Amino acid sequence: MPELPEVETVRRGLERVLLGRRLVRVVQRRPDLRAPLPPAFAERLTGRTVRTLRRRGKYMLIDLDDGQVWLVHLGMSGSMTVGPADARPPGAHDHVAVDTDGGVRVTYADARRFGTMDLFPAAAEAAHPLLARMGPEPLDPGFTADVLAAALAGRITPIKAALLDQRTVAGIGNIYACEALFRARLSPRRLAATVVGRRAERLVAAIRAVLAEAIAAGGSSLRDYVQASGELGYFQHAWAVYGREGERCPGCTCDVARTGGIRRIQQAGRSTFYCTARQR
Repeated sequence: MPELPEVETVRRGLERVLLGRRLVRVVQRRPDLRAPLPPAFAERLTGRTVRTLRRRGKYMLIDLDDGQVWLVHLGMSGSMTVGPADARPPGAHDHVAVDTDGGVRVTYADARRFGTMDLFPAAAEAAHPLLARMGPEPLDPGFTADVLAAALAGRITPIKAALLDQRTVAGIGNIYACEALFRARLSPRRLAATVVGRRAERLVAAIRAVLAEAIAAGGSSLRDYVQASGELGYFQHAWAVYGREGERCPGCTCDVARTGGIRRIQQAGRSTFYCTARQR
């Protein structure tokens, strides 16, 4: 599933072609994605002008001139790509197409239909069921070691699982939790409540760094993810531990034949990758 860097990369790509543009034609080719699309979805989008494009965790929020917010979640396999508004036939999984007054078409494709879209009044955003309980944005100045430690206080779950809980911090998924914990030299098995003080400081710094670097690289392309331009992301080439079971970690001085290198374990049904020597 696209995580914060991938969603932010797509948001920035869409911003270049949607900001200030009027949506002159909206085609909805099916009634639902993961859940039913809102009533009169295409009709309510048509004719609207895009005021801002924001991101909250793994969600894109597109503010329209009539006070509505268009929410987009890419799910496991969704993409939003930009091309010319021409007469080419849609692909088999092109479910929503939006043409702008700038001659651009934004196409939402989703082979598995695990994504979702909604359209709601801006005044209802704070109470929206997908957004109401989300934690702080990790790239905002307000995300500090004290804030993270407070969110983890008393929690006896492993720190890796706590980071995947969107109530702890917004937007982090499996890839970037593994990478941030490696950089912070923290074991994914460590109890969340013990991440305080210097540990929390290291983890906040690691989260910020890995997310910023991933955004700069256009995100990580794993299976279906592409940028709004259709290009792949490149951060997968910089992964230190994710997907590298049995290999050396960066700067490794271990005898890999003896240690087995980077280890993969299952936590809450997800694969976790880490270095047993460096992460405590």
